[in-house]
Amino acid sequence: MLRYYITDRHTAGGRLMEHIERALSDGVEYIQIREKDLRARELCELVRSVVALPNPHGSKILVNSRLDVALACGAHGVHLPSDSVAPSEFRRLGSFVIGVSCHTLAELRRAEGEGTDFAVFSPIFPTISKAAQGPPVGVEGLRRATRAVKVPVFALGGVTEENAGKCFAAGAAGVAGVSMFQTRTNTDERG
Repeated sequence: MLRYYITDRHTAGGRLMEHIERALSDGVEYIQIREKDLRARELCELVRSVVALPNPHGSKILVNSRLDVALACGAHGVHLPSDSVAPSEFRRLGSFVIGVSCHTLAELRRAEGEGTDFAVFSPIFPTISKAAQGPPVGVEGLRRATRAVKVPVFALGGVTEENAGKCFAAGAAGVAGVSMFQTRTNTDERG
């Protein structure tokens, strides 16, 4: 079971670095710094701070859409939207982890054909944050997606600890999200 934490400092209650430290300590396999509204300099400072944290399990730090920041700050990779430059174009820059967000089977197939290392597929379950991507595909839609490609597929959108097992049963390599990591940390520290 692979885990993919997508950061959101706006919902982190001023505790983003604590959430990231916990994820690193827990061995979450991927942490995507997804602070889209930060200017390049601010994003670079955040990514450098994250890369400098103890990383006992070798978690991969990815930067959302900003290859320049990922390279400049020593991150392990980048996460791209489905309409981005093909991952194969970035391979010339060296060994780098590249993931792609996908919302349809066609996007998944294209991402695989263009050399992505993995895809994040959404939305699986109902969620306000993914409403713009259309109705949730459900477990059966996820199953079709995982069978359509050979690259690992992460399930995103409304995924919780309670329904994550359904995602794995449908063939997902892992689960991705914001709240399942940030809420869990808050709950653990209160309890």
